[in-house]
Order: sequence, then C-alpha cells, then structure tokens
Amino acid sequence: MKKTLALVLTAALVLLTFAACGSTAAPAATEAPAAEEAAAAPESVKLTVGASSTPHAELLEIVKPALAEQGIELDIVIYDDYVLPNTALQDGTLDANYFQHTPYLNSFNASNGTDLVSAGLIHYEPFGIYSKTVSDLKDLADGATIIVPDDDSNQTRALLLLQQEGLVELPDGASVENGVTLLDIADNKGYNVQAVQADAVPSLLANSDDGTVAVINYNYALGAGFKTTDALAIEDASGDAAQTYANIIAVRRGDENRPEIQALVAALQDGAVDTYNAQTGAGIVGIH
Repeated sequence: MKKTLALVLTAALVLLTFAACGSTAAPAATEAPAAEEAAAAPESVKLTVGASSTPHAELLEIVKPALAEQGIELDIVIYDDYVLPNTALQDGTLDANYFQHTPYLNSFNASNGTDLVSAGLIHYEPFGIYSKTVSDLKDLADGATIIVPDDDSNQTRALLLLQQEGLVELPDGASVENGVTLLDIADNKGYNVQAVQADAVPSLLANSDDGTVAVINYNYALGAGFKTTDALAIEDASGDAAQTYANIIAVRRGDENRPEIQALVAALQDGAVDTYNAQTGAGIVGIH
C-alpha cells in the first residue's frame, strides 16, 4: 500500500512539473512580438538646422512632419544675420544651415577659413529693388540714395541689378565670377549708392528720406512685408541667376551624403516651395 501511494505521489509531482514548465513558456511566446516590434522601430535621429526666419524656417516647418515619419527630428534654430549660422555650422553646433547661396558661401569660406559645402539646391529668391515712396524707377530723382548690401557676393549681385536697370555703369567684364564693389562703379549716374549690412537694409529703407530705393535680399524683403510684385525691378531669372543664386542646404565637408541630410534635401525639393507659395503668395522659385 505504501509502495502504491509513493508511486501515485511521484506521478503527481511529475505532472505538476510539466504544468509549471508549460505556464512559464506561455508568457515568452506572447512577449516575442513586442520585442520584434521594438527592434523594427526606426531609431530617431535629431537634425539641428539653422535658418533665416523667412522663408527658410517656414519651409523647414513644412517638411518637419514628413521627416518625423522617417525618424528624423528636425530642430530649427533661427538666425537674423548671415554670419552666425555659418560659424555655428563650422563649430558643430548645427548639422546644416539654410539661408544662403553658393557665391556667398564661397566668399565666407575664403574670408573665414571655413570648409562648408552645398548638399543641394533648394530654391531661388529673385533679387529686387524696393522703395516706400518711389513707384517707378523712371521717377528716381537726381542724387537719390540707393542702398545695397555690403557683403561681397550680394553687393556684386545688387550692382549687376542696378546696371541692368541703367542706374549705374560697371566696368567691362563685370560679373559674378569677377565680383564688383562700390569702388568699381564707372558711373553712378549721379546717384548716392551706399552699402550696409544686408539685414539692416530694410530698416534703413524704412527710416530713409522719401525717394530712396534699396536692393534687398528677398528673405529680408519678405520679412519687411515686401513681395516680388512690390519690386520696382527684379533680376532677369531667364539667365544663370536661378542656378547661381539658388539657396542651398550647407553642411560641413563630408556630411553632404549623410542619410538624414539627403532626406532633408529631398523633402524640401519635393513640393515644399509650391506649398509655401500657395500659402503665402511669396513667389520664390523651386529648384529641382
């Protein structure tokens, strides 16, 4: 009898052992899909981009959701000048910036010993002549003040536009490649041409005497409430202007092929400019 009871107890213990093993195996099976899902989720990457407030930061806001879907968290840092976003990019504070064209970038590199490059062309902003009182350049009075940006590339661009409109005469062969400054003007046609820092041009125009005109970078023109339809003249975009002065995504050399940088360029080129124009009527030109 005792022997029989022992056999029964042994059999019961074996059954309990198998039952216990079965109960621990079940949760492992249910946890596997959650582990696979976590492994499959894309790793989030933060991309810090410096930009002028208008239109560059606004364009970046448009592509932010599309980049988030790709696991890229876009952090936009707004700058009000043309120097700090490049120094911040060079020292690693930024991953990229979006505010400038290639001639300005080349000039900045040459002057500051930086090594920044373009990762892609995004859009072109027509350079224009604006005024708060003059409605036609034909009415520009003798001796009127003309304000232009003072940095090398944009001063060249401004003077070429003034020559296009017959307001100044430049030396033969004046071009973007050769560069020109106020000192190179062959004939100012009696006008008072002054150069100031690019971001100061709109405020100086706003506080100037009646009859003053200014050549303004379009991002600053937009910020001051101007649009291309308000310009008294804009540069001829049928030539090389759109490619030469296209605004770019700039990065440190070697970063131009980073996947997240290429994703940013692709997102901006994929209809962001059209969306922005539809929202604002700004009239900038997308480069594809």
